[in-house]
Amino acid sequence: MQLSIEVMLGLFFAAMTAGWVDTIAGGGGLITIPTMLTLGIPPAVTLATNKVQGSMGTLVSSIYFLRQGSIDLSKIKLSILTTFIGSIFGGWLVLQFNSESLKTILPILLILIGVYFLLSPHLENGDQKPKIPYTIFGIFIAPCLGFYDGFFGPGTGTFMALAFVLLCGYGLPKATANAKIHNFVSNISALISFLLFGEIYWGVAIIMIFGQAIGSYLGAKMVTEKGAVLIRPVVVTVCFLMSLRLLISS
Repeated sequence: MQLSIEVMLGLFFAAMTAGWVDTIAGGGGLITIPTMLTLGIPPAVTLATNKVQGSMGTLVSSIYFLRQGSIDLSKIKLSILTTFIGSIFGGWLVLQFNSESLKTILPILLILIGVYFLLSPHLENGDQKPKIPYTIFGIFIAPCLGFYDGFFGPGTGTFMALAFVLLCGYGLPKATANAKIHNFVSNISALISFLLFGEIYWGVAIIMIFGQAIGSYLGAKMVTEKGAVLIRPVVVTVCFLMSLRLLISS
């Protein structure tokens, strides 16, 4: 695929913006997928190529959060493992069934999440008392989130962050950081499938990887510095935009 300088710059900045948005709130695919489809890239190739650059973004932000001490790997080994297993199963099942039916309920869920983030007085930087033990979260909740990402995908990062806030009692910055590393793990299984069975436009992917890495780093840095003041409005905006896009495309 021949790419002009203008197109390459457009892909780079689209990926950088998406990396920033995805790190803070999830939903970076709102930007990258339409950008690639506009260039005439086939939908299946777009999804595969997007998973390559998106996985790089979640990796960069996860490493940043780990270095900042926002993630304690020793405490989340179980949920990381079960997220990966759930994602593998979801990726397998999507080959057997049609996941498009989820489009009818996803906008409703995203609107509800957006309203919750907008109106809830409890979304702050500090941790709260957890509603369930972490073991229960790791055994029952994390694999469901991984399954969703493998089976369908849109809004996964937002759902993960909300789960950490509501069930584990995490403050918004900590929830966002932990959601990102779990999102990276769930992305890996899908990426493996695309690498083995899908077609990827590597020229596009490489350009977007650089943009995604920069945007993800900046987003992770801002999450650490700004916390709930930044995360809340971005999550609300992304939820409503994702809902609108899904309703228009359905």
